[in-house]
Amino acid sequence: MNRRDFLLTASAATLLPNVSRAMGQFDLTAEAVEAQILPAGEYSATRSFGFNGGLPGPEIRVQQGQRLNVLLHNKLDEGTAVHWHGIRLQNAMDGVPILTQDIVNPGSTHTYQFTPPDAGTFWYHSHYLSHEQVARGLMGPLIVEEANPPDVDHDITAILADWRLDETGQLTDDFATMHDVAHAGRMGNFARAFLPDLLLKKGARIRLRMINAATDRVFPLTLTGLKGRIVTFDGMPLAQPREFETIELAPAQRIDIIADVEGAMEIFMATRSGSYSLGQLATEGEVEPRSSEIPALPSNDVPRPGEVTQELTLAMQGGAMGGRHGGDNIWAFNDLSDLQSAPFGRFQRGETVRIRLVNDTSFPHGIHLHGHHFYEIQRDGSLGDLRDTSLVQAGETQDILCVFDNPGKWMLHCHMLSHQAGGMKTWVEVL
Repeated sequence: MNRRDFLLTASAATLLPNVSRAMGQFDLTAEAVEAQILPAGEYSATRSFGFNGGLPGPEIRVQQGQRLNVLLHNKLDEGTAVHWHGIRLQNAMDGVPILTQDIVNPGSTHTYQFTPPDAGTFWYHSHYLSHEQVARGLMGPLIVEEANPPDVDHDITAILADWRLDETGQLTDDFATMHDVAHAGRMGNFARAFLPDLLLKKGARIRLRMINAATDRVFPLTLTGLKGRIVTFDGMPLAQPREFETIELAPAQRIDIIADVEGAMEIFMATRSGSYSLGQLATEGEVEPRSSEIPALPSNDVPRPGEVTQELTLAMQGGAMGGRHGGDNIWAFNDLSDLQSAPFGRFQRGETVRIRLVNDTSFPHGIHLHGHHFYEIQRDGSLGDLRDTSLVQAGETQDILCVFDNPGKWMLHCHMLSHQAGGMKTWVEVL
């Protein structure tokens, strides 16, 4: 089976997630696992990494404002660390070696303690050798529930990811080749959505949370069998639910949809060869559909921008077919590669800063800021969506506006993790 055929046989198989309600102490173990990534019965399990014996890791659910205590056990033969993506937590708990903590060595433990201030869809993943460890499976969903969740019959999480597998179904070991890093990243030849094992009823109303946990792939998506609206991006509710036909999710981005079931739900990925199923949930029976409109979710208490005190430019440089730059790696920000001793920006707590993200390369980049959310500025200058990861297409520019109200040293990097490994990372400091 060649690589193209391998991808095109993507199964609509489902996986029953391990959902854990965090009450007090929660143990999270990073370890080698064997996961059934490919269709069972046709292929053997894939040797990979995972949390608590599975891939993806357990879905951790916690109430908004409830303290989360996680004890990480590292049973790998290499170091690791866990980043809690999208959570506006205290800096020491952010999970970034060099900036916020030491590497958790094999056989060691590390405690993360924080109280999620925002309800929404978030996730956790390795932030050490993340271009390899996330590709191997060190990731999982973190769901922060509202005090009064929306009225739905099912709350469903879909983890989207891809893998580069050989003909026996095992991961290939080429995690940072020069070609991959300098181009669009390490693309898998097999992709799927991990979904719960359940049957839907026609007429039911569901909340579908989709998380792009792939290391480098941008997923262009369509959904069938559902009629609904987008209610959040990156864990932050939209003021007005939004219609959609297609959805584009960069690595690390999330989207929540509330929808009524009209038939078998299926998630498709668009490719140059056509649309291919990533996963589906079948229907059996039906219920009386709701007559109520899909409501907006309650907003999170995110600071509103004030007067802009600094305006900065973050220029993305390098890669194949890119121009020269002054950095010493494949990619650079503003002629500098990798983490430097001085931050990209230093801000007083509460400052409102406008940053122009300029993509002067031949590939898209998903720029992620730790510890904060920011507004994407629309072409007319108005405030757009509130996000923690912004997809900037090749040759394009996106301005963002951020209130830097969370003290500490925070990474700012491309979440195409091969690009991050190739130098596209920096940091900011909030005093």
